[in-house]
Amino acid sequence: MGSSDQRNALLAVVLSGLILFGWQYYFLPKKTAAPVEPVAVSTTAPTAANGTITPTVAQGGPIEPTVANEIFSINNNGVVAEFSNKLEFVNFKNPQAKSNFDELAGVKTPAQVEFDFGQGFRPLQFQRADETKFHSTESDVTLTTGVDEKGIAIFTLTSPNPFKYRFTFKAEKKALENKQHRIFSVYTDKLINIELADDENGDRSIKWAGIDFNYHLFAVALDKETSLLYKSNPDSTLSMFSTKGENSLRFHTVFVKKEYNYLTSLGHNLQNSVDFGIWGFFAVWILKGLQFFYKFFPNYGVSIILLTLLIRLITFPLQWKSTVSMKKLQEVQPELTKIREKYKEDPARLQKESMELFKKSGANPMGGCLPLLLQMPVFFAFYKVLYSAVELVDAPFVLWLHDLSNKDPYFVLPVLMTGAMFLQQRLTPNTISDPVQRKIMMFMPLIFGFIMKDLPSGLCLYIFVSTLFGILQQVLVFKNAGKSTKLATV
Repeated sequence: MGSSDQRNALLAVVLSGLILFGWQYYFLPKKTAAPVEPVAVSTTAPTAANGTITPTVAQGGPIEPTVANEIFSINNNGVVAEFSNKLEFVNFKNPQAKSNFDELAGVKTPAQVEFDFGQGFRPLQFQRADETKFHSTESDVTLTTGVDEKGIAIFTLTSPNPFKYRFTFKAEKKALENKQHRIFSVYTDKLINIELADDENGDRSIKWAGIDFNYHLFAVALDKETSLLYKSNPDSTLSMFSTKGENSLRFHTVFVKKEYNYLTSLGHNLQNSVDFGIWGFFAVWILKGLQFFYKFFPNYGVSIILLTLLIRLITFPLQWKSTVSMKKLQEVQPELTKIREKYKEDPARLQKESMELFKKSGANPMGGCLPLLLQMPVFFAFYKVLYSAVELVDAPFVLWLHDLSNKDPYFVLPVLMTGAMFLQQRLTPNTISDPVQRKIMMFMPLIFGFIMKDLPSGLCLYIFVSTLFGILQQVLVFKNAGKSTKLATV
């Protein structure tokens, strides 16, 4: 087997591996090592059956007064945030969200803020002072609240005494048929998704953190970047806390459906909760392209087709050069076979003569692979958009396709895609002389179709349309080059 054939076989294996297993890599949570949260004295007061709080003694601290469990509410433009006098978040209503707040975490109090004035982290008891202000007399802390025009609930705490603070998120494990499941999300300079009950910790400058489930997000965004420790625990809680005393704390809370443009308008880097992975640059532009076409043709299936054609037109010059190069490589195969047979005992001479032949004929052994390599980022980015962008959830196309983010229930598109790939393979100039490699390559469309049957139907639609347009491009190249379009022999 010649060096050129070896390179082609190796490249085929590598590309197949990328397609088979590459995309799964981006769903594995990344582990980070960092200091573990110091032990704090818990002084949460137990609640009696009548709803009052029993006095509890904090180690080295005063006895907390008996205070009724009271719920406060702030609102603006239909957005309502409800929290208890212990600064527990119990409800959040947002007209933009399509899910109820209690469905997000599966618990009554998914988040709470606690404070440490030198005696360990514990909740404070707040009483209402006026419409937007609350006060905790035991530690002399003033809380000012409000909901801005964007629907963000803002909390500002001040005290003459320095304090440390801790946010604790809690949720119950749950997974849906659409593969969405509850996770904790922490955004630093990148998005960190943490599975519930995982033992993970870190020390980062955190911009926001919260609970993510079924295309909805509840997040706490800090007003300024502060280095905080965070730690997830086996009891499905996530805590993030400061390590130095401050006299003020300002944070923002949101509960939203994860529409990319809406999240971008809110600021605080919340749009990064839509996990596009390392293909984020391509994915964002693909999403913007789909949204652009959707304005004129309100069907995301049509948008996928139009965007696919646009991508193919942009890459057409490379496709043209690639096809011409492959055709030239096919034409020199007989002469290349003679060279390999003549110099099979002299690898150095074989390499030299082969390169001279390629240079003389204008053929490039790797030229046919370039368009495929360029399409790989688009392929993975399309997958991430279809999996992560809520805009395409429940987006219908035609007849049996009611959700482009889900698989084709009757496998029509995967079958059509496989057939188109077989046809394209037959039309593609055959540059592989080894019969074993040729048989392996012949089965690649079938293997690829089997993989794609359980992936989003929108992704199958993209590949099917892209393959069809690629076939038309090949026919056009051969016709204009005056070449025959005979089927390559197998």
